Amino acid sequence: MGKIEWAMWANEQALASGLILLAGGIVGVAGQFRGWPFAAYAVAAGVFVCLLEYPRSKRAKGTSVERTGQYCFTVCVKSFGPVTRNYYVRAFLHAAICVPGGFMLATVLGCVCLGIASLIYLAAAIRGEQWEPILPQKETTRKTDAVSVRNPPEMPPPRPPPEVRRKRVDDLEGAVYDNPIPVSDK
Repeated sequence: MGKIEWAMWANEQALASGLILLAGGIVGVAGQFRGWPFAAYAVAAGVFVCLLEYPRSKRAKGTSVERTGQYCFTVCVKSFGPVTRNYYVRAFLHAAICVPGGFMLATVLGCVCLGIASLIYLAAAIRGEQWEPILPQKETTRKTDAVSVRNPPEMPPPRPPPEVRRKRVDDLEGAVYDNPIPVSDK
């Protein structure tokens, strides 16, 4: 079995929880529920978490697939250096962000999901993982020479012997396939 990359799971969980926190905050602010300033905080926190978690990290195997439009967010996240690269910092940051969301019913689900993402990031940090940006690679062009066109085969493909081949005859009875192996009904 391969080694589990916990940071990949934490990234997906944190991005989903950021969206849930954002949606819960919008519902809380729009409904003017009691404690709606916590919902306004949840909107800001949800946007921040989504912006932080949108760029995927490079996988150890090298089979990383970046999200659509990830490059501009990757540059922003990379500019903060070790603060965003270290998963201990992300685990603590997500744990701190999720606490105020627990004071309002509309944002509790996002709070719990972000807390779980924080625990997964902590597991990733303990295992020594860190965030590596996926940067665009230069296109490697293969050399195409005119010589690479293959010559036609010198020997024709194998054909059945002439006595087994289908006979071309004008009359219908002469064109019947002759089976060289005798068939007997027993």
